[in-house]
This record gives sequence, C-alpha cells and structure tokens, in this order.
Amino acid sequence: MSATTLLWLITGALMLQPLSTDLYLASLPHLAIYFEVTPAAIQQTLSLFVIGFGTAQLISGPLSDRFGRRPVMLAGLAVYVAGSLACAAAPVLPALLSARFVQAIGCCTAVVVARAIIRDAFDMAEGARFIARAYSLLSITPLLGPIAGGYLQIAFGWRAAFFAHALFGVALAAASLRWLEESNHERNPEATRIAELRRSYAGVACTPAFWAYTLPGSLSFASIFVFISGSSFVLIRVLGVPTEYYGYCFAFGVLGYLAGTLICRRLLARIGIERTLGVGTSISLGAGMAFAGLAIVGAHHWTVVLGSQFLTMLGHGINFPCAQSGAVAPFPRQAGAAAGLLGFSIMMAALLAGTWVGFSHDGTLYPLAFTSAAVGASVFASARALARYRAVASA
Repeated sequence: MSATTLLWLITGALMLQPLSTDLYLASLPHLAIYFEVTPAAIQQTLSLFVIGFGTAQLISGPLSDRFGRRPVMLAGLAVYVAGSLACAAAPVLPALLSARFVQAIGCCTAVVVARAIIRDAFDMAEGARFIARAYSLLSITPLLGPIAGGYLQIAFGWRAAFFAHALFGVALAAASLRWLEESNHERNPEATRIAELRRSYAGVACTPAFWAYTLPGSLSFASIFVFISGSSFVLIRVLGVPTEYYGYCFAFGVLGYLAGTLICRRLLARIGIERTLGVGTSISLGAGMAFAGLAIVGAHHWTVVLGSQFLTMLGHGINFPCAQSGAVAPFPRQAGAAAGLLGFSIMMAALLAGTWVGFSHDGTLYPLAFTSAAVGASVFASARALARYRAVASA
C-alpha cells in the first residue's frame, strides 16, 4: 500500500467524526422545533454520540490489537452505515438518540483503528507530521460540511444529513475493502480478555507520558466542541444569522483549523513536538480570554463569535496532531488500547463541555464566551504540566 493511498484512507476514516457532527449542525435549532423539545434535549444528539464514541473505543482498540486493523475497520464502517440510516428514519427523538449512539460506535471504531495504523507505520515525530497532513486534508469536511448541511436542511429537511453520512460510509467501506492492507503484524490473541484488558489499560493509564499529551489533546478538542455544540444556537437564535448562512460562519472558523495544521507541520520540523504544543495551547488560551473579555464589554456581534472560533480552531489545529502522536507513541504493542483510551478521554472532555453549553444556554452570548475562556485556560495549564513533567524526567 503506497503512502498516498494510506494517507487518503486514514483521512477518510478520521473524517467520519467531523462529518457526523458538523453536517447537521445547522439542523439543531430546527430539530428542537420538529420534536417540540428544548435546545438542551436536542444537545443530547451530540452528547449520546460523544458517549458512544468515547466508550466504544475502549473495546474497538483492543479488538484491532487482537484481530487486526483491517477487519475491525470494515466492521466499524458497516455499523456506521446502519446507524446513519437508522438516524435518517427516526420517527421520534428517543429513536434518533439511540441511532446516534449506534452510529457513534461505528464511527469511533474506524477512527481508533486509523490512529493505531499510524502508530504501526510511523514513529512519534513522523506520526505527528502524517496526522497533520491528514487533518489538513480532512479539514474540507468541517469547512464545507456545515455549508452543505445548511442547504440540505433548507432543501430536504434534517433527515438528509444522515443519508449523506450513510453514503460516505458506504464509499469509505468500498475503498477500504479494495485498498486497505493489514498493518498489525504482532497481533495479541490475549488482547480482548478481561485480565489482559485490565493490564493493558492499567499500563497505559499509569504511564505519565500518556497523560502528558492526552490531557492537552482532550481539552483542546473540548475547546472546539464548545463551538460545535453551541455556536448554531447563539448565531441563529441569539444573533439572528440566517440558517443558510450558518455554514459559512462555521467554515470561517474551520479555516483557522486548516491554518493550524499547516503551521503545525512547519513547527514540528523546526522546534519539535513539545514546543509546538506550547505554541498551540498559548493560542487556545488567548482565544478564550479574548472572547470572554469582548462579551463582558458588550461586543455581542456575530463577528466576535467567528473571530474567537477561528483562533480556537487555529490552536486546536496545532495541538491535536502533537497530542495524538505523543500519547500513543510509547505503546508499540498496545497501540489499539492506547488509542482507545486516548479517544475515550477526548470524548469525555467533549461530552462535559457540550453538556454544559447546552444546559447553560440562556439566550445570551455569555455562557458560550465564559465556557470558551475556561476551557482555553485549562488547555494552557495542562500543557504547562507537560513541560514540568519533561523537566523533572530529564533531571
């Protein structure tokens, strides 16, 4: 399998996650009207997805350690397609929530296997650069996804986004069946036994180097999930942005993410992974604090939200490749388990952030701004902990 083929397959697998969340963002306010529920109730379509995505990784990672990356990837894509079709056909909100959970299981399986494949093929520095390249390519999804989702909502209603999910899953499954080759050549037949799972996860969880990268990576993802879960309500309902324009607003923020991944690739080659992460987390802190400060002085305008989202995603584009590669690098024989625990931590941080944004929404800009500031400060603080850990370890 050529490096180019691997890059596109990995990009497609990683693309499932933003596609599954971003494509229907413009539909969230309309879902609340359709099902006659509150915004907090509709936020559960994101929360249940996050829960399913996070918890299933604890199983799908070890499954790929035991049975191989390719068969687990294909099984995950089949589950994803089935869950997407169930979402599109859901007659009531509880059915949609259940289907989103199933969809998340399939999605997370593909993503965690993709992360493990990267660990199989590259060392830490090369893996970070490869991930940055992949995220530069897949940024087209959060860039165009909300725009397409807005027009799909206007033209066909909210179900169209989930049909689009299913079509993408089918295309990726066909490509994987044709081109994806097995990368796990040291399969562990004990990987899915309870005792082995306990040992694997205990070994990963007790490694300080794992958390040194996982914490800033998880909190960085939470920083953008604040906008993913809350910006549509604030922009459409509070600030009056038309539904069909929301996608363009979100796409502007994603340009920051694309720029961040490109900057990350250059910084990695020049200053290394740890200092690159320091740059990204400093941007995360500045973005959150600026948003809160502008909200306090009364600058309640859609451009403030867009600017803050742009800078937050810029920081995340630098942070995330570093965190993903650094967290999994110490575990060559437990790459699936490490990737699974990393993904679980990322999703739990996103769940907490998204749930809080939904429940704190009060029809103003303040909850979104203050939450963004708090998470940005946490990202920065966790990266400083990484710097202290490295200083102690080298002493």
